[in-house]
Amino acid sequence: MPAVGSDLGTTYSCVGVFQQGKVEIIANDQGNRTTPSYVAFFDTERLTGDAAKNQVAMNPNNIVFEVKRLIGRRYDDPSVTSDRKHWSFEVVSEANKPKVRVKYKGEMKTFSVEEVSAMILGKMEEIAEAYLGKTVKDAVITVPAYFNDSQRQATKDAGAIAGLNVMRTINEPTAAAIAYVLDKKVGSERHVLISDLGGGTFDVWILTIENGVFEVKSTACDTHHFIGEFKRKHKKDINDNKRAVRRLRTACERAKRTLSSGARANIEIDSLYEGVDFCTSITRAKFEYLNAGLFSSTMNPVEKALRDAKMDKGQIHEVVLVGGSTRVPKVQKLLQDFFNGKELNK
Repeated sequence: MPAVGSDLGTTYSCVGVFQQGKVEIIANDQGNRTTPSYVAFFDTERLTGDAAKNQVAMNPNNIVFEVKRLIGRRYDDPSVTSDRKHWSFEVVSEANKPKVRVKYKGEMKTFSVEEVSAMILGKMEEIAEAYLGKTVKDAVITVPAYFNDSQRQATKDAGAIAGLNVMRTINEPTAAAIAYVLDKKVGSERHVLISDLGGGTFDVWILTIENGVFEVKSTACDTHHFIGEFKRKHKKDINDNKRAVRRLRTACERAKRTLSSGARANIEIDSLYEGVDFCTSITRAKFEYLNAGLFSSTMNPVEKALRDAKMDKGQIHEVVLVGGSTRVPKVQKLLQDFFNGKELNK
């Protein structure tokens, strides 16, 4: 039985298998190749994935997401303190370890970050087993390049809790490079830049690949607009209402995806706050204007990775894009312009 590969992402996760000479990313029961990294707790059941995310407006305090931002960290970590402000679920400290506290089956329960991560990995295991028709036990799990030993061990622990034999963890850009090599059948020496821009991480790696051997040359790591618009239009501040903020974030994510292929996206939310409906629209041009600083800053790690590798951009043979946010047309254009019109591997 082949091992599966799981990408435990900040916002979305996926699972794949290598068989018959190629990698297959397995679709879930919704027909999607990525599954939201969400877990929802109710009086009668626990939901994971799309079913959990679809309930977020109804039950925001008991739906947990973005736990990858917590894994292997201490409760007093400044990044944890900052992230907690944006979450609708409760994060508590036990011996300076962050844990999530939710109402489940009629009582308040506390779960470790590893336990919640295991629930998401368990969902990936279910998706793989439904497709393969066999029990899945062995897995390789990808992690961000910058993860320290504590974060890597916590990820392995999550896999063990899910009942998986975690054969190893590998860096996400390395996984992308392996996929590229398998697809392109690389023989002669190639310098490849991997740009991994996801929901919670941004890594840039430069690797030299020859005859299946990888040498890492260098690595570099690194929604408030509509809240303001609602405040201007209706003289109400929704920041203190976690359910309203969550509904708005969900609508904004949907709009961002629409703008990857369309020129305009509508945002319509009934009774967003104190009975007030919120209806607006955003053009791709406005979206790019609002995020201009953010998009431009994505070039900084690219430039740093080139400097550290002591390479000129003309020496890069291939640019490989990984992560959902690399689908944003402006991000692709910035990279393509930087590399003098080079075609991107998407």
